Amino acid sequence: MVDKHSGLWDQCLRKIEGKIEADTYRTWFAQTSSSQLDAKLAVIEVPTSFFVDWLEEHWLDLIRSTIQEITSWTPEIRFDVKKNAPASAGTPLDFSTTEESAPEPQNKRAVPEPVSEPVFPLNPRYRFDDFIVGESNQFSVTAAKAVAESPGATSFNPLVIYSGVGLGKTHLLQAIADYCVRNGTAKRVVYTSAEKFFTDYLRAIQKQDTSAYVEIYRNADILLIDDIQFYVKTEACQRELLHTFNTLYQLNKQIVLSSDRPPSTLKGFEDRLISRFQWGLVSDIDTPDLETRMAIINQKAGDHGVRIPAEVVHFMADQIDSNIRELEGALTQLITFSVYKRSPISLEIARDTIKSLGRVNSITSPSISIREIQKRTAGYFNIPVEMLTGATRRQEIATARHICMYLCRRLTQAPLKSIGTEFGNRDHTTVIHACKNIAAKLSTDPDFQALVSRIQNRVQQFASA
Repeated sequence: MVDKHSGLWDQCLRKIEGKIEADTYRTWFAQTSSSQLDAKLAVIEVPTSFFVDWLEEHWLDLIRSTIQEITSWTPEIRFDVKKNAPASAGTPLDFSTTEESAPEPQNKRAVPEPVSEPVFPLNPRYRFDDFIVGESNQFSVTAAKAVAESPGATSFNPLVIYSGVGLGKTHLLQAIADYCVRNGTAKRVVYTSAEKFFTDYLRAIQKQDTSAYVEIYRNADILLIDDIQFYVKTEACQRELLHTFNTLYQLNKQIVLSSDRPPSTLKGFEDRLISRFQWGLVSDIDTPDLETRMAIINQKAGDHGVRIPAEVVHFMADQIDSNIRELEGALTQLITFSVYKRSPISLEIARDTIKSLGRVNSITSPSISIREIQKRTAGYFNIPVEMLTGATRRQEIATARHICMYLCRRLTQAPLKSIGTEFGNRDHTTVIHACKNIAAKLSTDPDFQALVSRIQNRVQQFASA
């Protein structure tokens, strides 16, 4: 019977793998198995209780729908932690490198006493207390705090955080380092950029003395490397990074990396390095939603000792939706305009600020509702709105639904939860999944780009009519 259950779950896993990103699948599903799967109950076995919480909250609908798709059953779903699972279940432990034979893993060491500051200086403003948490970054923050509290003792090794420019990955890496230093959870804390990691190695080679370099990087209790995508990709440099990774990993020392893209899409890195980057946890930070952007403005204004009226906060957050750095720059400009004009901060000054940033057109663009986008999308595909928002999973309907969700996210300021509610009370993670699918297809399929563009133009034309 166990083989039958495992076989059915393997079929489900193959189906799930085709529906989500490769990094997500490797992180959350590749390590699962099933001890029971029948019409009444599906028991999914996972490595740790953290997996239970995350799968229940974010992927339960996908699991349920996939089981139904494969078997036509709608069983109760239960998650069990595998008995005797190691802390880093599913993570490879032997290294097939030709350059060196890595030592066997050692037992976890006791939490060391705090010592000096990290080798690379930290920004005092980049602490966990200063990081605004929202739907777009909640998981990454949770994982970062877990690593900071117990470096090397979680299954998140390495922890890789990726995002676009200005969304907070550097802030999180420095917050981890800061926490370790101030709370003594790691003795040797090394935070550096990929560029400095390389230049330090180059200087050591030029001096023909690598002892200081090895002392710093291969004896770290936690090594945090920022912007790994900028690392120099010569054979020797990659070999050094590989040796450092192997040494730290086998000694149960924590590794944290940041990148502007998922590890699987990094260019120029050897496969064995990409593989190691994916051994632990890969987490992304998305663009902050309206509520998070408003919270960021209020916090940053407080840092400046300035109080901004609520309507101005909403306006600024509505207009600047790309990244946090641009939002902070706009806030600085707003405060400067207010001082220059010797006038309290107002909507008029906020509009002048936005215009000075070249966003005149966005101010006058008509608002578009989720219902309007649903109506025009359904009309384009010649299907009823009820079918677009309903439960049917026919491929052509699902594609139309995902496009519609994508446009709702792009053309409105509605939170993910609100969008999901308007599509048959779906979970916000369903909206995230749909948007990522559409974005991925847009990046590779010109015909699909044209299709989505036509639908978006149709929506905007009716809105402005």
